[in-house]
Amino acid sequence: MGGCFSKPKPVELKIEVVLPEKERGKEELSAGGKGSPRAYQGNGTARHFHTEERLPAPHPYPGPQDCVEAAVCHVKDLENGQMREVELGWGKVLLVKDNGEYHALGHKCPHYGAPLVKGVLSRGRVRCPWHGACFNINTGDLEDFPGLDSLHKFQVKIEKEKVYIRASKQALQLQRRTKVMAKCISPSAGHSGSTNVLIVGAGAAGLVCAETLRQEGFSDRIVLCTLDRHLPYDRPKLSKSLDAQPEQLALRPKEFFRAYGIEVLTEAQVVTVDVRNKKVVFKDGFKLEYSKLLLAPGSSPKSLSCKGKEVENVFTIRTPEDANRVVRLARGRNAVVVGAGFLGMEVAAYLTEKAHSVSVVELEETPFRKFLGTRVGRALMKMFENNRVKFYMQTEVSELRAQEGKLKEVVLKSSKILRADVCVVGIGAVPATGFLRQSGISLDSRGFIPVNKMMQTNVPGVFAAGDAVTFPLAWRNNRKVNIPHWQMAHVQGRVAAQNMLAQEAEISTVPYLWTAMFGKSLRYAGYGEGFDDVIIQGDLEELKFVAFYTKGDEVIAVASMNYDPIVSKVAEVLASGRAIRKREVETGDMSWLTGKGS
Repeated sequence: MGGCFSKPKPVELKIEVVLPEKERGKEELSAGGKGSPRAYQGNGTARHFHTEERLPAPHPYPGPQDCVEAAVCHVKDLENGQMREVELGWGKVLLVKDNGEYHALGHKCPHYGAPLVKGVLSRGRVRCPWHGACFNINTGDLEDFPGLDSLHKFQVKIEKEKVYIRASKQALQLQRRTKVMAKCISPSAGHSGSTNVLIVGAGAAGLVCAETLRQEGFSDRIVLCTLDRHLPYDRPKLSKSLDAQPEQLALRPKEFFRAYGIEVLTEAQVVTVDVRNKKVVFKDGFKLEYSKLLLAPGSSPKSLSCKGKEVENVFTIRTPEDANRVVRLARGRNAVVVGAGFLGMEVAAYLTEKAHSVSVVELEETPFRKFLGTRVGRALMKMFENNRVKFYMQTEVSELRAQEGKLKEVVLKSSKILRADVCVVGIGAVPATGFLRQSGISLDSRGFIPVNKMMQTNVPGVFAAGDAVTFPLAWRNNRKVNIPHWQMAHVQGRVAAQNMLAQEAEISTVPYLWTAMFGKSLRYAGYGEGFDDVIIQGDLEELKFVAFYTKGDEVIAVASMNYDPIVSKVAEVLASGRAIRKREVETGDMSWLTGKGS
């Protein structure tokens, strides 16, 4: 599985394994050391990885004093297909009964801590009720995303009609398990002009690709490069909590990248890709050869093209710095948000408690109309209006006016003038693929990179993943789609890595996404583009509802608020290959869906 991609002769595979452990102190990476022109930059000084340093590994077999064992229930307490959260020592465990067998796992989703007992058990896996991540009940392994870590699996034994669980105290406290990974044993790591795998873009797709390679035993050099100043972070959080600091958003600590030899080049812009010579050139002239390439550049936010667009204090939200500056400028002042999609509405919701006034400007007649339909859009709009947000719909910005260079007013086409100290623009994004135009890697008319089910581009050895790709969506008849969402980027990064290792994996996940506003979450699964009807069960006014999006007589997507775990349940049904018919959801009898078990 590991070894070199490029060597034709069989190589003896040496895999060094480091068992993950709790984050150590925020130890700095050692400076100095010879390296490529740019290793991970921290505090303005280039720092270099020494891949031979390692984190001390905890002992893999905990002794009896580190373990806790207890009876947690009677053997007949759970029916098949049931889950229960049980106390064990000073921790909790998820106990699952499936096909007559008991399994014990971590009880919280490692992504954002959702209680898995409220999730969906089906086909040998449990699906998180909040964001749809799936875990294998036999191993605890993460099988669908979001998130990076798996669950601990605990020992179960049945004695005298009682169910006993044995667990290490450390595992009970940690609530997450990082899979065992290979280390980099490439002698050239850190200081040569060539790498085995080069990953352009360090969002979810890029990071999951690198981690998957290491999990699968690949021990050669991996370089991850990003335009950002930061190591990979949780970008969806930016618009939901604009105050968050980069270190709070980090997906992995610095030590993690060093321990597993994943080199990160920050503030590194690729300007050309030469596929014939397998080489990329960076903006500062640095050149790097590769044998396998993943393109995961993401997208660039669109900006306003109106008069005064160069005025200060007008932002698109792309980095933690952008988000933090918006909050600072909005405190007690007037904020205008342009665009009532996910980003704009999340920002507007967050600013209501900070700003003096929040106004939203949108071309459509209701927020989220294309995505969620008019009725759901209107219900959400009402929630915002109840929180003092003012809407200016079916209009756009014609001018931004400044006083001493700083934004003072936003003028609308409807000739309305809004007072504004800060303006956030959320009017969509375009794939950040300009650097590929002359490369021979094909792009479609909108600039997306088309890939097949294995995430391969038209050039052998070059893969692509994330917001910048279109790919065949298996359960919608392989229709070529672009799904610029967090979960999908994770899945695509994993599939790309598996195929770099010639595992012939194909993408087959059901898209899953969420948004959070005023402490309420809306969850969504499926692909609803082109829906021709929306069937709503529950109470829209009370924001306790489920909406089924249909095309012809088939359900193609579902959205819900305060109705868990319905979206995860629908995602599981669709993932199993079963179609849901319109008539099944029209009756209002959803026992077939909400019932426990599969």
